[in-house]
Amino acid sequence: MKSIYLLDEISVKQVPEVGGKAASLAEMKRKGLPVPDAVCIPRQVYDRYVDMTGLRGRIFLELGRKDFSQMRWEEMWDASLRIRNMFLTTPLPEKIERDLAGPLETRFGGNPLAVRSSAPGEDAAGTSFAGLHESYLNVRGLDAVLDHVRKVWASLWADGALLYRKELGLDIRKSAMAVVIQEIVAGECSGVIFCKNPLDETRAVLESVWGLNQGLVDGVVEPDRWILDRKTGEILSHAAPSRTEHMICKPEGVDLVPLPPQNALSPPLSDQDIARVFSLAMKAERIFEAPQDVEWTIRDEALFLLQSRPITTGKGEEGGDKKSWYLSLRRSFQNLKALGKKIEGTLIPAMIREADELAALDPASLDDKQLSVEIEKRVKILKKWTDVYWDEFIPFAHGARLFGQVYNDVMRPEDPHEFIDLLGGGKMTGMERNRDLENLAGMIRGDSTLREALEAGDLDGADPSFQEALESFISRYADYSYAGDRSFQNRKTLLAFLLRAASVSREKRFDPKETEEKRERFLSCFEGEKRSEMIELLKLARTSYRLRDDDNIYLGRIEGRLEGALEEATKRLRNRWGDLDGVAPGEIARALRDPRYFPRPGAKEDKTGKETRIRTRQVRGQPAGPGIATGIARVIGKPADLFEFQGGEILVCDAIDPNMTFAVPLASAIVERRGGMLIHGAIIAREYGLPCVTGVPDATRLIRTGDRVTVDGHLGLVILRGN
Repeated sequence: MKSIYLLDEISVKQVPEVGGKAASLAEMKRKGLPVPDAVCIPRQVYDRYVDMTGLRGRIFLELGRKDFSQMRWEEMWDASLRIRNMFLTTPLPEKIERDLAGPLETRFGGNPLAVRSSAPGEDAAGTSFAGLHESYLNVRGLDAVLDHVRKVWASLWADGALLYRKELGLDIRKSAMAVVIQEIVAGECSGVIFCKNPLDETRAVLESVWGLNQGLVDGVVEPDRWILDRKTGEILSHAAPSRTEHMICKPEGVDLVPLPPQNALSPPLSDQDIARVFSLAMKAERIFEAPQDVEWTIRDEALFLLQSRPITTGKGEEGGDKKSWYLSLRRSFQNLKALGKKIEGTLIPAMIREADELAALDPASLDDKQLSVEIEKRVKILKKWTDVYWDEFIPFAHGARLFGQVYNDVMRPEDPHEFIDLLGGGKMTGMERNRDLENLAGMIRGDSTLREALEAGDLDGADPSFQEALESFISRYADYSYAGDRSFQNRKTLLAFLLRAASVSREKRFDPKETEEKRERFLSCFEGEKRSEMIELLKLARTSYRLRDDDNIYLGRIEGRLEGALEEATKRLRNRWGDLDGVAPGEIARALRDPRYFPRPGAKEDKTGKETRIRTRQVRGQPAGPGIATGIARVIGKPADLFEFQGGEILVCDAIDPNMTFAVPLASAIVERRGGMLIHGAIIAREYGLPCVTGVPDATRLIRTGDRVTVDGHLGLVILRGN
């Protein structure tokens, strides 16, 4: 079996071995189209690597923690990170390294190269994995090339690729990866051309940027865009962006730099260049007998085709929107910087202002018709901000993952989540509330007279400073609700919780000195501009990590204002229609407007108590917080359950909302059905150093309040020991 194929040795029949990217390059070269010199490492080398090192079994063990079809995107993020670290820390066996090293050195020497994915099936009709697997530009030196080959192999298991395979129903056990190693062509301008516009099949679309294509692919450089007649190549329209930056090669990797003034004033392509690109792209279409998405570059007036793939997502095709959303989860550093600025500078202040405006209007002051209008208004506002949450806030969470990837690439830690130690300890709204709760509990803990007064239910007899602090807490946090709960407004419930909290004292685990030492160890690996870039990346990652917990709290305030209006409405309608549980807000609003209208109830929860329960001894989830703890489980099914929480219990729930985290300091461990290292429960658990396991299927069904359980946050195991 060959370990490396030259393009001249590849035929279209070898797509299952070399992948669509390598096969299309070989075919274009065979037909006389200008492509850079390249070789392909076939999928069989990947298979040898994962089999010889034992990685195949470890990968499937990792993905077997939970039914793949039931894994959420957060869980796939974590699984892909752990799998990637396996590739980083597992060197090539000597035999494989020898087989690759000789041909690569002979062919390319020390020339800068592009190392690109070419997964079999990724560019087949109907299954375009474009952008889901990694490609690396300007890789120099044999060791670096071989290291990046492993990174490309690892990208087979990237979260976006896993999500897309899940959507297509592909068997992940049959996945493999070939790699194209290509002479890099650092063009003065680059771009892509769609031989057929997905929105109008009589047109072609050409996009171009100054510099490398990476700026266009990453979405950080807006391209010039031409619409062309598909038959003649005639230019029908041209949209010119504000040209300010371009991507160039550096001694290591690539960088986004200011565009020279003379280039900023003119498009990257002349009319003659456009005609050349169109002509070659249409030749590629005729070769492959299907409209193509062609990537190209121009250097010293010579035009090169870098890759060609079939256009698979046309107008109205299913999967296009979901695939775009999957891709939106992964952002470049430059893109994330712009997104973070938008979130912190514009979106969050606007969200806070809107929540404050809603808070200023008391629903009880409105008549039925006005309240109906107000409910519909609040539904629209919540819908608007929920869309922003998914479109902007969720992708920004990738800032923490991006830092983790860089950290793991450089430090190669045994624990793939070690990087999180550099992100925690910052200012988070949920932690601020917990701190204020702890201050109240501390006042009770240190004053036996105050404790006795509160235990007797005599709040009026309590120390005035405590009463003032309590009222300040209620005023500040009554707005932060859990599923419409208003327990922080109920002094009796809150005081009972504080009395239990007074028996437990838990400090945040992050030591600023230790965090700073880890930070310096990481930054010491860089010098000059690169060090400055890493400082900026770490700052962005910490913001991303903090907002991953805070964003839902801001959204929860708006949701709470809708809940408040609905509470007032149901109070008025209850005498007329009785129980309105499960009725949609729109139905309630309509019933307020029309006294004759009977609201249609929604699907209600089955409260018959009938359930089958298998007495499982051990369940597996995702390790999300290191440590081991044994204790009595308390399953949280409704808001009131949190206020019954006892110190030292194991908190078990479907998912910890940020507005629930006030109970976390009392817990000895956390178990959640929903999975992920960056979900709110996991973030707060690590802040307090608690063992945490997420992604446990049927956690709230398999575990009951009162069960004695052991939580192993290292291995992601929960052991049930019975009552």
